[in-house]
Amino acid sequence: MGNKAKKILRRDRIRRRLRVKIHGTAEKPRLAIFRSNKQIYAQIIDDEAGETLASCSSRLKDLNLQPLSKAEQSKEVGKKLASIAKDKGIEQVVFDRGGYKYHGRVKALAEGAREGGLNF
Repeated sequence: MGNKAKKILRRDRIRRRLRVKIHGTAEKPRLAIFRSNKQIYAQIIDDEAGETLASCSSRLKDLNLQPLSKAEQSKEVGKKLASIAKDKGIEQVVFDRGGYKYHGRVKALAEGAREGGLNF
């Protein structure tokens, strides 16, 4: 098994352990993050109903993130997601880092969401 496969399996184990403790409800949905090498994606999910309430990613055309670094892009995605959530009446969320360390782009997205008005 290669190093890449080992990394993916390790992250999946961590992710499963986290999901036992973290569960989104209608009152306090889950803010889930997926980070690829080039992009970052975030969703606000109600696990009880099994539906995505809001989503945002660095691939959106209206954000115009090209000249920014990946960490700055993540912060802007967090702010945009917070504004989408505020429009839908969501203020409290549970943060699901998705098995990633709370560092770098994940931390930047969380800080951007907090600046946008989300509480977690």
